[in-house]
Amino acid sequence: MFCYQCEQTAKGTGCTKIGVCGKQPDVSALQDLLVYVLKGLSQVAIEARKAGFPTGEVDAFVAASMFSTLTNVNFDPERLAFLIRQAVEHRDELKAQLVDKGVDVVLNEPARFAPAADLAGLVTQGEIHGIEQDAEANPDIKALKQTVIYGIKGIAAYADHAKILGYENPQIFEFIEDGLVSTLDTTKDLGYWVEKTLKAGEINLKAMELLDAANTGTYGHPVPTKVPLGAKKGKAIVVSGHDLKDLHMLLEQTKGKGIFIYTHGEMLPCHGYPELKKYPHFHGHYGTAWQNQLREFAEFPGAILMTTNCLQKPQEKYQDNIFTTGLVAWPGVVHIADKDFTPVIEKALALPGFPEDTDKGSVMTGFARNAVLGVADKVIAAVKSGAIRHFFLVAGCDGAKPGRNYYTEFVEKLPKDTVVLTLACGKFRFFDKQLGDIDGIPRLLDVGQCNDAYSAIQIAVALAKAFNCGVNDLPLSMILSWYEQKAVAILLTLLYLGIKDIRLGPTLPAFLTPNVLNFLVEKYDIKPIAANAEDDIKAILGAA
Repeated sequence: MFCYQCEQTAKGTGCTKIGVCGKQPDVSALQDLLVYVLKGLSQVAIEARKAGFPTGEVDAFVAASMFSTLTNVNFDPERLAFLIRQAVEHRDELKAQLVDKGVDVVLNEPARFAPAADLAGLVTQGEIHGIEQDAEANPDIKALKQTVIYGIKGIAAYADHAKILGYENPQIFEFIEDGLVSTLDTTKDLGYWVEKTLKAGEINLKAMELLDAANTGTYGHPVPTKVPLGAKKGKAIVVSGHDLKDLHMLLEQTKGKGIFIYTHGEMLPCHGYPELKKYPHFHGHYGTAWQNQLREFAEFPGAILMTTNCLQKPQEKYQDNIFTTGLVAWPGVVHIADKDFTPVIEKALALPGFPEDTDKGSVMTGFARNAVLGVADKVIAAVKSGAIRHFFLVAGCDGAKPGRNYYTEFVEKLPKDTVVLTLACGKFRFFDKQLGDIDGIPRLLDVGQCNDAYSAIQIAVALAKAFNCGVNDLPLSMILSWYEQKAVAILLTLLYLGIKDIRLGPTLPAFLTPNVLNFLVEKYDIKPIAANAEDDIKAILGAA
């Protein structure tokens, strides 16, 4: 195997024996094969669309399948094999329609691919379609091709989340398919791939905007909300991942059953949505970020439901208590495919639950764009008066790799006349810090999930408009952490928007070559975080 799509990849170069995420070589090979087959399906879908055939079902399938190859989503070889065969079935159905209509298409190799009859054969096929077997000779172009693929995985995740809530944009699906097919082309120059990479950022902005509309259109705009970190005496279910609809359905199915529902990880911002806040048994937040679930889930006295990504290998102590749904899967873990969460509820009722009420304080969430822009006049006045000197967007993914304490230290050492906006699970490095406020404006504003990056962008754009300047001219600095491919897609969006002087860590992507990194430094002034948080603070505020 060879995989370097996440920040924690082995030795900073690539996982070759087993994924740091827990991914086994057979799973890695099957994911590579699925991406390969989706390139063939995408070519046929593009041609079918040109010929006037509807491709909506296939388009959604391509996005969901790409999402399933994102880090910490699908670890189940059988389910990956099923997706590969399903992709081939979709492809061959569209091919037959084209033949019936007399459309003659020169098919690429993935569009002609014949899958092996058994799982072992599929794994063998996957081993010859990995990153190292890419025919691209130019390492810089190969790096940008992989960047586009990883960006597409992030775009696909956002598009799939929106589709679940009934929101679609055909332009997003079309780019996913066009982008996948384009990576087979070895004739394009470096300039083409730079543009393609930025195009991925543009399309991801549309995907995030669509998801924002889906979430707020379904559950209302988040409002500032105090979320308890302690427990209520009684039976319990904790929900992790990102999916709002799964949480909503669980809340409906647990009404009146004496079970309290808790969030974990990126589900924390769900407490700010008005339509979810209505449920009296939706109590509080348990634990911190995804990489701590092995310890936190082992201590949780109830059932556990994993939605979307962020799954780690379940430990024996709680393997019988954890359930997956949607695209997330682990071999041997019960999967809820039909969204009937009865098995989760029955398990929660059978487990002891929390023996007593506990008070562990609280945190605030719900400072999405509507909430922040609703007090924009106060914010602007505070900046003009000098009460607020600088804004920092300290956001992104958390992870287990050493070096992430930088983000805790960064926030702790910021002067009291600065404001921190945060989103995604990176906030768990400092989410419970009591930073106080400035003229009634909290110094720590939780914008939401990584899925809510659109809100942060809109806040920055609105402030720039209010001050009649560009975003790069605002007293705003972006200190970002990354781990997986949604973060890659967000970074591409920031580059597409022309945002400069981003500090990125804890390490830079292994899939970028020195030449590509130099290009990013020269054009966008992107830079790695410093070894010492205080050095970056001094550098930023000294120039602010």
